[in-house]
Amino acid sequence: MTLDTADTLVVREVFGCTVQGEGPSTGRRCSFIRLGGCNLTCSWCDTPETWDAGRFDLRQTLTRTPVAEIVTRALQGDPGMVVITGGEPLLHQRKDGWHSLLGALILAGVEIEVETNGTQAPEEHTARWVTRFNVSPKLAHAGDPADKRIRPGALYALWETRKAVFKFVVRNDWDVREVQAFTAEHGIPPHLVWVMPEGTDTATISARLGDIADPAINAGFNVSTRLHVHAWGDEKGR
Repeated sequence: MTLDTADTLVVREVFGCTVQGEGPSTGRRCSFIRLGGCNLTCSWCDTPETWDAGRFDLRQTLTRTPVAEIVTRALQGDPGMVVITGGEPLLHQRKDGWHSLLGALILAGVEIEVETNGTQAPEEHTARWVTRFNVSPKLAHAGDPADKRIRPGALYALWETRKAVFKFVVRNDWDVREVQAFTAEHGIPPHLVWVMPEGTDTATISARLGDIADPAINAGFNVSTRLHVHAWGDEKGR
């Protein structure tokens, strides 16, 4: 495949090889492509430099980058999987650069995971080419109003691909109960749900993991830690 040199995407960073730190692919070697822009404003977001113009000069933190350059960097180290994250990456899916990016990664023979907040329905070409959608709906403690962070139509469209798993960031057993209510309301099977503790350091994650593990297991959910934080702390690009 010859990439159109005019195709670009707005990128915060491309990094790896590293490992996927969360969810069902935890521990797998991969690279990350972090795109700019988000439609939510989570209070605890660990990548606000991708969207928060009030705190960051987005002209400095984000760069419009040729897709050929993105792909070359993402494939360094021969990863078996590339994770496209953000921000909210599905905001880019109608751009020519998105089509080119997914096509090039498919031709390279890598699996593609997309991390999404669950408010954007996948386009047909996205649903066809992506290997897995890691859908992370935001709970009340994220701070946005429910009608902004919960879009049932988008959640159903992601579920309908049969490629979606659902990952929730929680702090305590109260949040686990909120996940139970959310998944029951939207018909999400518990075995497709991962809950993980909020935190950007090992001490916080370990303490919260102890609080949430039993309630999550009793609810039929899977439990995830944040492996990259245990390995590298809050260091960016790891």
